[in-house]
Amino acid sequence: MKPRDIMLAVAVAAAWGCNFVAIEVGLDRMPPLLFGASRFALAAFPAVLLIGGPRTPWRWVLGIGLVLGVVKFSLLFAGMAAGLPAGLSSLLLQSQAIFTTVFAVALLRERPGLRQWAGLAVAVLGVGLVASRLGADRPVEGFVLVLAAAVAWSVSNIMMRRAAPPDMLRFMVWVSAVATLPLFALSLLVEGPTRVGAALSGLDLSGLGALAYIAGISTLAGFAGWGVLIKRYGAATVAPFSMLVPFFGMSSAALFLGEPLQAGDVIAGALVIGGVLLGASGGGRAAAPAVGEPARHAASHEPDQRLVVAGCRVASGA
Repeated sequence: MKPRDIMLAVAVAAAWGCNFVAIEVGLDRMPPLLFGASRFALAAFPAVLLIGGPRTPWRWVLGIGLVLGVVKFSLLFAGMAAGLPAGLSSLLLQSQAIFTTVFAVALLRERPGLRQWAGLAVAVLGVGLVASRLGADRPVEGFVLVLAAAVAWSVSNIMMRRAAPPDMLRFMVWVSAVATLPLFALSLLVEGPTRVGAALSGLDLSGLGALAYIAGISTLAGFAGWGVLIKRYGAATVAPFSMLVPFFGMSSAALFLGEPLQAGDVIAGALVIGGVLLGASGGGRAAAPAVGEPARHAASHEPDQRLVVAGCRVASGA
């Protein structure tokens, strides 16, 4: 990679990592479902009116919009609102790679290699270390919700693998549009019109800035930059840069939110990130395609790298 493109990859990872700080700021001012709905509304409009169709079958746009946009981000924001620190959330969310591998074996009949299984075991050990350190400042409820968000993310990764959108920025704008109305409806139903109205009327510059950052920089600019890099260098080359997201997430949370960065968190982070990277370099084998499925899926010898990249494109947590 050219130095300027390396800098772009690092900048995107930094934007996605710092995004967890913006989420924390936004959740201090808005309830989780309303915050998610507002984020997707700003990411989708007016962009969806200018970019044309998604260039992907609508069943995938609708399905991923609901699983990724509604389920995953609702769980993530709820987990952080329940008290799980922003930095730890950015790390725990990377456990999506664990569940993605398991679902790929069960649903896509992919056959990970020994190195991939070893990486999976190392990453699981890291998540276990995070779980062992739960307490008053790291509530179990928040841990479970963010871990469930990682599971939802992994399901969307499988769907993304099958959808194979040719233009990720265009695709994610439409996914954002799909997620907007269901999230607003859920917010009114669960959080109530009174709370929604109070949050919107009392929104200050910090809250608006958090929404602008998440929608404009993390979502639109981040996906655009990542898409350019994928086209230039391919998934296998660009994917490892996404593992910088928890580094920037934990360090920015410590710097801007005053979250303590403890030795156990650093060790857990090294295990999760190291395990994911080890698994991504394992080169597992894909099964034969189902009837009617394009042969290019079977010809690929980097299935899990492609899955990791599909998830990392929404690594903003983001």
